[in-house]
Amino acid sequence: MLNRMKERNVPADFIITLTTRPPRDYEIDGVNYYFVAEPVFMKMIENGELLEHARVYGNWYGVPKKQVAQSIQRGRDAIIKVDIQGAATIKKSMPEACFVFVTPPDASALSYRLRKRNTESVSDLELRLKTAGAEFSQLHLFDYVVLNCDGEVDAAVDDLISIIRSEKLKLRSERQA
Repeated sequence: MLNRMKERNVPADFIITLTTRPPRDYEIDGVNYYFVAEPVFMKMIENGELLEHARVYGNWYGVPKKQVAQSIQRGRDAIIKVDIQGAATIKKSMPEACFVFVTPPDASALSYRLRKRNTESVSDLELRLKTAGAEFSQLHLFDYVVLNCDGEVDAAVDDLISIIRSEKLKLRSERQA
């Protein structure tokens, strides 16, 4: 979905997260993720360079503070793809941010997409599906939910664009200060 947003020239900065996992065959360093060695990642945590970080499915993931700060300084929207844990952490330090939960319409659609992707072992796939079920109990952390239905990615992107527009029109005391 983020790729479609980029293709449609949505005027936002798409923050590239870091990970310690190896790249998949189709992934490009600096495009899909920044792939770093675990000692480098640990040093970034130690230096306070990450807005959030977490160990997920045996690998570290994190959001570089610098990219987000640069977007904000330029007055641009920063779009960050994180899991529930990452969203909860960011919400603590940036409660004024807008949080959107993007999801397939149901568990069977998620299962199909993960199986089609063919990047996880059977046990990892089962863990991801179990985790996804638990994530719905955390919807209260989010401001919006967008359904990303098969074959309807443009409709989901349209929904996200509408959310961005709505947020810019919303009256909030924090933004007026």
